[in-house]
Amino acid sequence: MKLLSPAISRLARLRHWKIEQWMQEPVAAQREVLQDLVTHGQYTEIGRKYGMTAFSTIRDFKKSVPIHEYNDLKPYIERMMQGEENILWDTPTNWFAKSSGTTSDKSKFIPITEESLQDCHYQAAKDVLTLYYNFNSESDLLTGKGLVIGGSHQISSINEDTHYGDLSAVLLQNTPVWANWIRTPELSIALMDEWEDKIEKLAQSTMPEDVTSISGVPTWTLVLIKRILELTGKQTLEEVWPNLELYMHGGVAFGPYKEQFKKLIGKNIFFLDLYNASEGFFAAQDSPDDDGMLLFLNHGIFYEFMPVEEYGKKDPVTIGLDKVEVNKHYALVISTNGGLWRYLLGDTIQFTSVFPFKIKVSGRLKHYINAFGEEVIVDNTDKAIIMASEKTNALVTDYTAAPVYFSEQNNGAHEWLIEFAKEPACIKEFAYELDCALKSLNSDYEAKRHKDIALRMPIVKPLHKGVFTEWLRSKGKLGGQHKIPRLSNDRKYVDEITLFIK
Repeated sequence: MKLLSPAISRLARLRHWKIEQWMQEPVAAQREVLQDLVTHGQYTEIGRKYGMTAFSTIRDFKKSVPIHEYNDLKPYIERMMQGEENILWDTPTNWFAKSSGTTSDKSKFIPITEESLQDCHYQAAKDVLTLYYNFNSESDLLTGKGLVIGGSHQISSINEDTHYGDLSAVLLQNTPVWANWIRTPELSIALMDEWEDKIEKLAQSTMPEDVTSISGVPTWTLVLIKRILELTGKQTLEEVWPNLELYMHGGVAFGPYKEQFKKLIGKNIFFLDLYNASEGFFAAQDSPDDDGMLLFLNHGIFYEFMPVEEYGKKDPVTIGLDKVEVNKHYALVISTNGGLWRYLLGDTIQFTSVFPFKIKVSGRLKHYINAFGEEVIVDNTDKAIIMASEKTNALVTDYTAAPVYFSEQNNGAHEWLIEFAKEPACIKEFAYELDCALKSLNSDYEAKRHKDIALRMPIVKPLHKGVFTEWLRSKGKLGGQHKIPRLSNDRKYVDEITLFIK
């Protein structure tokens, strides 16, 4: 490993000019990506259905191919999983990522082609390393090991040639042999299915290593860190891994967790946000001082941006990079080298910069509260939680919120179930600060709260530590891919959790 690491570091540092190429010519880079996608797509069943051989412009593409949600592509994907070829993509597809980003009982199976593995997921990972070296030129990152806290699904086989697992399992299973030399834990532990045993084995096997970076979802990373500190009797992670310099996170907003991480780590390290999903590796922070993530434009994904008000219309309008505006909310529509064509991802994003193009994830199309016209999204609530926590000296582990509907006695409200790492001295004060923060962040919410006419004060209910974990376990959803839905426009999750507690 010691001989290999300097070579990898040197190559990563020398690659920045390739990133600069598509940063300088973003629209041209995207046009070339679409041309390559259509070249593959014209030989497929879906390509023949929509006449891809005749496309000569982006306008032709958008006019002929409708926007798809998962259920629209599901029949094609199921046939691919049974071994049929040239359905959505023109090369053999032997891997599928099982995705369940919320606690929904339905699982999605996303095709992972050789092109999406190499030219999207792995290429983007290399670019993250290059971007990191670009702002931290003195880094010794590869002198130690990278701790990867993957998902919790074993690889399963459909037949001799076709397999599925969660994205991290698929990526780990297909990485080159040399990558195992700079990563911990060993593959057998990384792919363990039972999450609680996995945390224990992760802790035991990685404590003696010289870990210089960590990547994983914040919730489970915190669980692992706390267990390591218990086992070692140390106060901070710096005492266990003195050379730790980087934590790469994704999956949920990092803001509510950041102070806990700083306290547990005990030293200043870099935190980088990654936007990596089963459908593709979309973006990453290229600087820890900039909240925006650099949108990856040359990685086999063609992007369209749907203004959120278009969602649900018969013929929704989408726009390209040349027309996007800063701070507006867009739903991502992607066409990929994994065979997804004009696929509505479900995430909403905002641009923080348009040259270079940088984004932040603002929420989900279906994860919001708009029961009273307040249009509250996850970006609002994550920020409000941080602001209320700072004002009341609290630390929030996780939360979910839902509407309380009008009754004969009361008008509407938002009910919050919150698990605190450190409870505020006064829950009413926390609710007040949360309300003030939401008013400052969302004018529609502020209007509905005016004189309590539509919405009264938020109802904040603190939960015992571990309730969310126990609820996920009860549903068989304990693992890295499963998250508590932050917001819901109905009371399904809040009522389920409340009943579970009782």
